[in-house]
Amino acid sequence: MRISYDQEVDAMYIRLLEGDFECRNVVLTDEITLDFGPQEQLVGIEILDASRVVGQGKLPKLVVDHLSVVAA
Repeated sequence: MRISYDQEVDAMYIRLLEGDFECRNVVLTDEITLDFGPQEQLVGIEILDASRVVGQGKLPKLVVDHLSVVAA
């Protein structure tokens, strides 16, 4: 897992799987988008306006059942 933050645009990306994937995007809120790759694996999570969303604890509750995590 790798977390990156771009201070200029106040965006955070949480990458769960390494590599290049063609992803399907699922928009949870105006600020949060999930990226799903092959076999519906969660590849990453994009958070816009991150200092407000993460900093003030405004992340929506997200439960992912049967999420397989592959150790690197």
